[in-house]
This record gives sequence, C-alpha cells and structure tokens, in this order.
Amino acid sequence: MKYIDVHAHIFPDKIAEKVITTLEEYYNFSWQGNGTVSDLLAGMESANVEKAVVFSCATKPEQVAPANEFLKVVKAAYPEKFYAFGTIHPDHPDVLGMLKSIRESNLQGIKLHPDFQQIYIDEPAMMRIYEQLDGTLPLMIHMGDTRTDFSSPYRLARVLEKFPQLKIIAAHFGGYSEWDQVWKHLIGREVYFDTSSSIFKLGADNAAKIVRAHGVEKILFASDYPAVRPEQAISDVLAMKLTEKENEQIFYLNARRILNNDQS
Repeated sequence: MKYIDVHAHIFPDKIAEKVITTLEEYYNFSWQGNGTVSDLLAGMESANVEKAVVFSCATKPEQVAPANEFLKVVKAAYPEKFYAFGTIHPDHPDVLGMLKSIRESNLQGIKLHPDFQQIYIDEPAMMRIYEQLDGTLPLMIHMGDTRTDFSSPYRLARVLEKFPQLKIIAAHFGGYSEWDQVWKHLIGREVYFDTSSSIFKLGADNAAKIVRAHGVEKILFASDYPAVRPEQAISDVLAMKLTEKENEQIFYLNARRILNNDQS
C-alpha cells in the first residue's frame, strides 16, 4: 500500500519545542512527535509514507512571509518527500501579494487554522481570498472544536454556497468534536475531509459511516503530525475495516488527484 499524508505541521528547530508545549497545553494531551522536519522524515520512513503535505500557521500577519519562506526552503530541500502549503492571514496589508508569492514559490496550496488565527471562515475579510483561490489552489482548513466558533461546519457550508468551485480540505472529518454539524451541513457536499486526529474520538465504526455517507473518493489520509505519528494514523484508518480498494483511495489515490500529481 502507498501512503500520502496530507496533514503534517512542521516548525523551525529553534522554536519547535516551545510550540509543542503550547499546543499540548491547549489540547490537553501529549503529542507524539517533536515537530521538526527530521523527526517527521523519520516517522514517514518508519511507516513507509511516500510523501506528506507540510505547513505552518501564521497567527499574526507579520508571520506570513517568514513562515512561507521556511516552507519554501524545506520543500526545496526535500522535493521528493514534501508537498508544501503556504499560510495566509486576512489582516495582512497585502493579501493579494502574499497569494501571488505563494503561487510563484510553487507552494501547492494554503492552510488556515481559524481558531489560532482568530478568524471566522465566513467573515467578509476571507471572501477576497476565496475569490482568488476559486477553482485553483487547494485550501485546507482546520475545522471544528466545541470550544470556539471560528471554524464550525455550518460556516463552511456558507462558504461553499458562495464558492462551489473551491478545492477545500476540511480537516478532522469536517469538524473536530462537531460531527453532528458535519452530518447536518457537510456530508455529501463537494468538499474533501481528512482523517486527522478524529478516529480515536469518533470511534472507528462512526468514522466509517461518515466515509461511506460522504463518499470514499472525498476522504484523505492525514496524521496531524506531530500530534500523531504517521504509523499510528495508518492504524487508525485501518481500524475502520474498509475494503482494500477504499483504503487505497484514502491512503493514496485521492491525495494524488487533488495535488495534481497523478502519473497514471
């Protein structure tokens, strides 16, 4: 079986430990990885993961350029191992310029973490970003969390109504800890879900029901490294007891298609 992991956070070595500590305190559990490129590569090798989508998050507008430069350098150093998604912040004084820079840097998509960036995904400031991305670069959005309302599934449904051509990957099965809303607002729509940090809480049987209801062709394998190592994430997906053909789509074929890397 081949694997593409579509959800891996990485951080510069000098700040990785501090970031992980902050994230562990916020989510109240111990993370399996240390967030460095070398640690992710080791985990990928151990699990036979062919390639991973890596990204970082700009929680402030002034962090956008350095974060994207870091991702550009990492991708250039390991082109055979990584896809890279840039970051953007709607309060940046030159949003359109940053989007242009992401394209010119050959970053293959954009990642948003609305909870940490303190942005509502359906707020007016986001609309000019969606307008520029409509039908082009994939956009991954951290979705859900009952503690906040920045990325609730009903807000994504509003975005999809206005921009049906957006290539959106809704992380965490469409809405971490808000899967009732996922069933109500997102199931069956033209949006990808990734499997990151969800199956342990959903339960394998409930996760499999979402896969079948939404459509296996719209499900992407994801570890959420460094929260979870790729090897553990693979085991979580296998626990759903899907068919070999379904697993092949989730683990590899769907990601290859959306990332425009289909060599067949």
